[in-house]
Amino acid sequence: MSDYTHPYRDTTFVLKELVEFEALCASAHLDDVNDELVSAILAEAGRLGSGVLAPLNRIGDTQGSRLNEQGVQEAPGFADAYHQFQAGGWPSLTAAEAWGGQNLPNVIGTAVSEIWHSANMAFALCPMLTQGSIEAIAHHGSPALREAYLSKLVSGEWTGTMNLTEPDAGSDLAAIKSRAIPQGDHYLISGQKIFITWGDHQMTDNVVHLVLARLPDAPAGVKGISLFLVPKFLLDAQGEPGARNDARCISLEHKLGIHGSPTCVMSFGDNGGAIGYLVGEPHQGLACMFTMMNHARQSVGLQGLAISERAYQQARQYAKDRLQGTRKDGSRFSIIHFPDVRRMLLQMKSSIEAMRALALVAAAEVDRTAHAPDAETAKVHQGRVDLLTPIVKGWLTEMAQEVTSLGVQIHGGMGFIEETGAAQHYRDARILTIYEGTTGIQALDLVGRKTLLNQGELLTRLLDEIGETVAQLQGSATLVHQAKALDDALCAGRAALRVLLDNAQNDAHLAGSISVNFMMLFGYLSGGWLMARSALSAQALLDSGNGDPQFLGAKLITANFYAEQLLPRVHALLAAIGGGSKSIMALDDEQF
Repeated sequence: MSDYTHPYRDTTFVLKELVEFEALCASAHLDDVNDELVSAILAEAGRLGSGVLAPLNRIGDTQGSRLNEQGVQEAPGFADAYHQFQAGGWPSLTAAEAWGGQNLPNVIGTAVSEIWHSANMAFALCPMLTQGSIEAIAHHGSPALREAYLSKLVSGEWTGTMNLTEPDAGSDLAAIKSRAIPQGDHYLISGQKIFITWGDHQMTDNVVHLVLARLPDAPAGVKGISLFLVPKFLLDAQGEPGARNDARCISLEHKLGIHGSPTCVMSFGDNGGAIGYLVGEPHQGLACMFTMMNHARQSVGLQGLAISERAYQQARQYAKDRLQGTRKDGSRFSIIHFPDVRRMLLQMKSSIEAMRALALVAAAEVDRTAHAPDAETAKVHQGRVDLLTPIVKGWLTEMAQEVTSLGVQIHGGMGFIEETGAAQHYRDARILTIYEGTTGIQALDLVGRKTLLNQGELLTRLLDEIGETVAQLQGSATLVHQAKALDDALCAGRAALRVLLDNAQNDAHLAGSISVNFMMLFGYLSGGWLMARSALSAQALLDSGNGDPQFLGAKLITANFYAEQLLPRVHALLAAIGGGSKSIMALDDEQF
């Protein structure tokens, strides 16, 4: 099993060349934040990731967490690792200074989070959920709740969870049955939630649950859902954890992967009612929760990138070490010399580079929205965040299925043996297309709220920017071949948009029938666009004699491979989109 090393050079390349990080910081008036500081942060995070978190990855997989009389006991070594993580100030990286945060840009938090998830995805889920809790409370919590809880969550002294799903209410949140009964200055919460990531553990003094429930007078459907803060331990007069609240993990799910992350069945109110506090306005819980979910969706997309990187590093090392072929003189050589193995490795590498570029560019748009000089500029950048979020979540996690599968394939039979570790990455990746909204839900969001609702305005703006990159490629003597590949893919993107806009109103099933193919098409197209921009930057740096020629030369090769081998997939997806909904909806239920 290979060690994990942070892909420092590619991350810093994307931040500098595609994100234009220093210009972003200047526009946000973050004068003390620059490329040099980011390099130091990434280097330090890389040391913690490779030295502390990565060695626990297999321990978490094989030993996992367990439930006893004290609650959930995390996997061996995780508590010590968390204390190092917290002592290093990592939970506070992007939080506001008002709550003890370091106020660094969101895109830096994203780049650092890739390290945690590559090193140990099961561990990293805990701080990931806490970040979402911080966002929700900061935006929607009362002054009293913010004062009582935010500083402890930001410091990592406490962790947070998100409690949506119930046994009879998966993605259909309208079916939620959990109840909240007013009682003075608080509410009594009762009900059961399932699939609660890191719903309990012993690593911190408190766990802060954000729970969706219904008030007695709540209207039916999603309009009747409210959001409540329910701590594991109630706070005493000094604001410290005191009496145990009526909220407990009653069982742990037995899962295909991410065994080191306890996935809890949580029960609220078995002994009279769990004390909770309203977050936001009554019956506006879903809007409050979406603040948390949108953050989580980009984070889960990032997990797709991170687990792919870990699988690639292991496959690359195995391909270099595994002796398989024999020359005429009797000497043996490693499998990395076989063209098909090189094809698979290049497919992994180029996919990952496109995924990383898209994840960081999307994360930077969050910063540009927050620091926009005026409302109109903020609206433009928020539109790009809205558009890219379902693509980041959907496309990156679907790509992770293919990339981690290739990692197993490169190992051959040894990849099917658990001891090599390749299978763990494949198993861990499988949840990513499901939680925080399945691929189908992301795709419906893209075609519905993000495209049909604005008549394709957001996508058209993106397509026009891709067209500008095509023009730049056409002006480069060395990149003309990539210009044609991207231009052809751009035409496919425009055609797919026309199919949706021209036919959705007359075919009620069209949007749902083509949505996943539509999302995947724009995923490949967005990845191709950013790989083309990477190639332009790499070529310019080489021409000027700046940068590492070996790294930049490899970037040109991976961009070219992407244009040749992955970007053409948009044409098959366009053909499927053109098929519409007719055959999809043709069978009677009994014919399946």
